[in-house]
Amino acid sequence: MGKTFDVVGVGLNATDILLLVPQFPAYGGKAPFVREIRSPGGQVASAMVACAKLGLRTKYIGSVGDDEGGRILMRSLKAAGIDITHVQLRSDCPNQSAYIIIDQTTGERTILWKRPDCLQIVPDQIAPEQILGARVLHIDGHDTAAVEHAARIAHEHGIPVTVDVDTIYRGFDRVLPFVDYLIASTNFPVQWTSQRDPFLALELIQREYGMRVAAMTLGPYGALALHEGRFHYSPAFVVNCQDTTGAGDVFHGAFCYAIVNEYSIEDALDFSNAMAALNCKSLGAQGGIRGIRAARRLIRDGERRSKPEFVVRTGSSGP
Repeated sequence: MGKTFDVVGVGLNATDILLLVPQFPAYGGKAPFVREIRSPGGQVASAMVACAKLGLRTKYIGSVGDDEGGRILMRSLKAAGIDITHVQLRSDCPNQSAYIIIDQTTGERTILWKRPDCLQIVPDQIAPEQILGARVLHIDGHDTAAVEHAARIAHEHGIPVTVDVDTIYRGFDRVLPFVDYLIASTNFPVQWTSQRDPFLALELIQREYGMRVAAMTLGPYGALALHEGRFHYSPAFVVNCQDTTGAGDVFHGAFCYAIVNEYSIEDALDFSNAMAALNCKSLGAQGGIRGIRAARRLIRDGERRSKPEFVVRTGSSGP
């Protein structure tokens, strides 16, 4: 049976307020900001925008507040051509918001966020037919019971599940058995396993839950993945970084594209790193999402960062 969507995403969105500062102030200090920008963001929503801009048929499932922040978010989804049939608009509820302080000297950001309880998604709000039209399901971990429900549906019908997780959520151990591609933040594998060596941490997670790929992003150093018994390391690209906001979200959207198009693990990591790096060249979580040709140019011609010491020490594959 044909699939209606290449990727369906279930999870968070947000409305970001970006504050550009000449440099991050010291604790207890006071500093002027250069510019204030309001823009759409959020883990899964931004990943879906990346998928759509790469030409995938994309659907987003989540909850949105009925304030101006929610309207900004909805406009971004519509502008990207994303199916929003099952977006839940919550009345008398503000959208999730984030205040993001961006250090202009480095492009690094610090995030303060809030998600009202009225935005919570529960399992019975996600019917099987909302998931079954997908070739790939992408989730995060925030509304854990709801994403477990969605992942279970996908898993039982042979739909690959990717997950973006950056912190430990209560009950997330019930989600992981249904995940095919875990791409966690730098700290998650170590926190989850209490194993300080990231290689051993990824091995432990993959051994326990049996996912095809257990991976982690490494911020400015790229990404590391365990697949079919081998570690694969892809260095990050060197770009003129204005803002790191959304880099991980775009990485996940690009990785979904790579799964749909059956890339090798090496090519998937390189492509995702390139898309993430390009997004850092502009302001906002979705401000620098580029197309396939731009990513391929960067892969072909771009400068790569040196391997971090722990990768050099273990001799993992990769450039």
